[in-house]
Amino acid sequence: MREYLLTLCITAAVTYLLTGPVRKFAIVAGAMPEIRARDVHREPTPRLGGIAMFFGLCAGLLVADHLANLNEVFARSNEPRALLSGAALIWLIGVLDDKFEIDALIKLGGQMIAAGVMVMQGLTILWLPIPGVGNVALTQWQGTLLTVALVVITINAVNFVDGLDGLAAGMVCIAAAAFFLYAYRVWVSYGIEAAAPATLFAAILMGMCLGFLPHNMHPARIFMGDSGSMLIGLVLAAGAISITGQLDPDALNLYAGSEKAAVHQTVPVYIPLLLPLTIIAVPAADLVLAIVRRTWRGQSPFAADRGHLHHRLLEIGHSHSRAVLIMYFWSALIAFGALAYSVNSASMWIVLGVVFLSAVGLVLLLLPRFTPRVPVWAQRFVPPRYRRRRQAVGEALAAEQDAAQAPERTPVPAGAPGVNGATAVGPRSRFADRR
Repeated sequence: MREYLLTLCITAAVTYLLTGPVRKFAIVAGAMPEIRARDVHREPTPRLGGIAMFFGLCAGLLVADHLANLNEVFARSNEPRALLSGAALIWLIGVLDDKFEIDALIKLGGQMIAAGVMVMQGLTILWLPIPGVGNVALTQWQGTLLTVALVVITINAVNFVDGLDGLAAGMVCIAAAAFFLYAYRVWVSYGIEAAAPATLFAAILMGMCLGFLPHNMHPARIFMGDSGSMLIGLVLAAGAISITGQLDPDALNLYAGSEKAAVHQTVPVYIPLLLPLTIIAVPAADLVLAIVRRTWRGQSPFAADRGHLHHRLLEIGHSHSRAVLIMYFWSALIAFGALAYSVNSASMWIVLGVVFLSAVGLVLLLLPRFTPRVPVWAQRFVPPRYRRRRQAVGEALAAEQDAAQAPERTPVPAGAPGVNGATAVGPRSRFADRR
């Protein structure tokens, strides 16, 4: 665990320190487009934040390669090199799009090529755990098509949800945290070394998001752009493919008792067909709704609009920060709920907890203008917006008390001598002077 934490911290530190210089470079390079109709920010903001995130990824892989326990991941597997190759390609496409606004079909082709590059280097799905059936081996073409589809879906799901300050980075960080806990449990508890690359990918992905978030929270100083959103989407998909395609099903059978029991335990989190719906369920739902909405209108599925989930939260009255926190809440609920179910699927408390938290989330959605009251002793620990109202009420009461205690002042008639011999001028005199 210490090696993973060190890798995470190095990745976050490099990403955080490079984001400032990258912001200046983006301004000089002109990667700061004008405000569009679908944008929610009011001032032009530079993009290309994915540059810092990519170098954070490189730093994390470099540090992990020189650590004693993590060095075996690079020695026994080609997956880290496959990830770096695909990430470099998708990052270059994103940088070009942030600067020159390339066509959506070209980006889609680049995403498929990046996924194909990873498949050629061994990062592919070899079998699927299906409930009630067991593990089903896939042919080379089936594994390739499924891998490419998963990568493209995850990349576009993350890209579509990147519409508010700190939204995409925070949601992916939550998904990576849940995925890290699951992969680490499979490796440490079951002793399956094939889960080590996925655990490393999740730790690095958390570092990339955590290092970029301080610069991207509202009001954002820089956007990650497509160079960042497509990059973190690809890293998230690579971790899912790694633990699904390379994990030996027979190894889990030894701990679960049977093949079907092993499949039942592992399906809720890492089966590729369900992964976009469990780990990043909210971005995936937004992606499906956007495609249906745009196709129904006769538009291209890649045509941008203001119909995303975060846009609708703003329309019903939620503030920018609250809309982001609500999206965080639902992402964490689904991701960690699936994680808890994979640990103990027979516990009724997990189901009841998820139902209760879902009800809380619905209440938050229906009360967009509700501001929680914080006790006086806790006001120092909360953001200023939760204590301004009380301060304003206190100031108003103090002003009323001062006005009541102040002596009454006799009004000075117009034309009478005032302070230092000045003459008070009434409204008519001032009006006459202006004319």
